[in-house]
Amino acid sequence: MPRKLAYLVSQYPATSHTFIQREVTALREAGVSVDTFSIREPSEAERSAAPDRHEYERTHYVLPPKLGRLARAHARALTQKPGRYLETLRDALQHRVPGAKAAVWSVFHFAEAIALADELDARGVDHLHNHFANSGANVGFLASRFLGIDWSLTLHGISEFDYPAGPLLAEKITSAAFVACVTHFGRAQAMRMVDPEHWEKLFVARCGLDLDELERGATSTPVPPKQRALRLVTVGRLSPEKGLAGLLEAFAGLGDDVELRIVGDGPERDALEAKSRALGLTDRVTFVGRVPASAVIAELLYADAFAMASFMEGLPVVLMEALAMEVPVIAPRVAGIPELVEHDQSGLLFAPGHWAELATQLQRLLGDEALRRRLAEEGKRRVVAEFDIHRAVRPLLERFALPARGVAPMAEARV
Repeated sequence: MPRKLAYLVSQYPATSHTFIQREVTALREAGVSVDTFSIREPSEAERSAAPDRHEYERTHYVLPPKLGRLARAHARALTQKPGRYLETLRDALQHRVPGAKAAVWSVFHFAEAIALADELDARGVDHLHNHFANSGANVGFLASRFLGIDWSLTLHGISEFDYPAGPLLAEKITSAAFVACVTHFGRAQAMRMVDPEHWEKLFVARCGLDLDELERGATSTPVPPKQRALRLVTVGRLSPEKGLAGLLEAFAGLGDDVELRIVGDGPERDALEAKSRALGLTDRVTFVGRVPASAVIAELLYADAFAMASFMEGLPVVLMEALAMEVPVIAPRVAGIPELVEHDQSGLLFAPGHWAELATQLQRLLGDEALRRRLAEEGKRRVVAEFDIHRAVRPLLERFALPARGVAPMAEARV
């Protein structure tokens, strides 16, 4: 087990990434010393809840930079390890996509990595773990190389295989001590990017729920009287990959006794509101906006069914939350979703982008109370069996307990 483990995220805490916070808590409860690091600070709104505030206060933030501290970190690195300092700068300039803009950003990542490494070294951290293969992972990757400590990574969704993260992913996998994947689908995508000799370091570690906490939240939330016979809820960022315009089209064919609540915010909100008006749905569709985690639980508690229309996902935690609260779900057959939702057993599935099929499944589910009850019961059993955080964190605990591997040399990335 590492003397001290550090977790690095682009932003921590974050409303959309509460599963990382649960993972950190579970590791600490298991006796692992975990320091949390974040590239940037969360907004005031994202650290207003007591648990988030607590994590915010104990997390070290790389940005915004304190110039004096940044200068001292680089001066120490250059004078104490000049060869490693220059090698890390070289690695930063190589570990990027083509283009002048990427070259400039690689220098910023190098500057941030040295500042991060200075703090990691001061705390005696000997293993750094990143969530998401994004620019934050570039910083963690470089910091670990400078220090010569183990580095590992958790992969979440298909976007990590797309540009600009995708072309850099093979190098990260080959250099990592291990790579956790939240789905078997994601693990398979990672396997195709590297030689078979690296497959053994890829394993599945689910994101998990604190089922006791979820139960407490549900128990303390009063259920108001319904305004309509049935309530359909969806939760997510209002962005193109979520397919919410298609959900509105499918919903438009349902009866007037069903309402839809869209929880979340994002760049497509105005367009989606306009589409809702064009379809004549303004009296049946409510755009709730962005809400804290406790309010999401309340929305799920009030729901008769949960719908997701995404074109791409990893394994959405909100689907787990809905199932854990015995809310029947409808979701697309994409990425890792079928690993959680088995069609006609723990939920209903449809072909992504096939809005007529989505409409059919919505009509089937909302028109059959016995089906909703059966799917809800099996869905909860499925979550309890595999996605409780104390069970989900075990594969990570096993990997952190392995002997240190040291830093692997830079290798040619391929995709």
